[in-house]
Amino acid sequence: MITFSQLEYIVAVDTYRHYVTAAQKVFVTQPTLSMQIKKLEENLGVLIFDRSKQPIVPTSVGEKIIAQARILLQEREKISLVISDFQGKVSGDLKVGIIPTLAPHLVPRFVGDFIRAYPEVNLQIRELKTDEMLVQLQKDLIDVGILVTPLESENLKEIPLFYEELKLYLTDNHPCIQQFEVSFKDIDLSEIWLMDEGHCFRNQVYNFCKLHTISNSQLPFRYESGSLEMLRKLVDTEGGFTLLPELATLNLNTFEQKQVKNLKGIVPLREVSLVYGRSFVKEKLLHLLENQIKNSVPESMLDRYRGIVVEWQN
Repeated sequence: MITFSQLEYIVAVDTYRHYVTAAQKVFVTQPTLSMQIKKLEENLGVLIFDRSKQPIVPTSVGEKIIAQARILLQEREKISLVISDFQGKVSGDLKVGIIPTLAPHLVPRFVGDFIRAYPEVNLQIRELKTDEMLVQLQKDLIDVGILVTPLESENLKEIPLFYEELKLYLTDNHPCIQQFEVSFKDIDLSEIWLMDEGHCFRNQVYNFCKLHTISNSQLPFRYESGSLEMLRKLVDTEGGFTLLPELATLNLNTFEQKQVKNLKGIVPLREVSLVYGRSFVKEKLLHLLENQIKNSVPESMLDRYRGIVVEWQN
């Protein structure tokens, strides 16, 4: 007989690829976890994990069993959700991932109102790069991600939230500083400050600017940052320019706002969405979060057709 506890144990081992860590996460001793997984394998007549490899990995049939176990555990959770809905409660855990280029500019806009409106929801938010977030979504370490789309993934669903315009941020003595709109032909693309590897915004800027042919930068030194704020400060102190997503420009002071320029002849956008697995069961919490975020950004950013969405994947 298969138990839900056994399913939880094999999912935990698959998630953490380490018996001791998995046991800690499901609050049992490592011998208990090992014994129950061995018992499950004996009942099924197959090996779920290849113990000859480190870190431990599932066998080919084990991968299919674990995938089904994740679905069954999520379906079990629906029972609690049905009861909560019947009782008119909004409660439960909601683990959210968000990319670093969004987090400081978006989270303060919605998180306070959300937790005040739904005090029984245990909202947990963590910053993750896109690749890390996709892994955690697949392993159910987070429920939903807030990131740039489209992803074009068969295993994930997307709910578009809003569309940020990409804007230029120029040094204050730039020749184009007095212009309201600036054309790319009027700036030297080799003077751009970039995000470092692993950030989808870097890829999006590359795709938009076609920077792959640039080799010799005119900047005083090479520096790639993981922070939009750092990029902006580098522009202020060392010259050149960078691109900023719209939310990152809204709270700048009056002087800094003068350094923000629209691009002439085009309105490049990045699509920001909620992303979740196809077997996701917390739909009510998901849509409450969706509405809270949409209500927190300027209404103009909800318009998909005010510009052109720039892909971030190569």
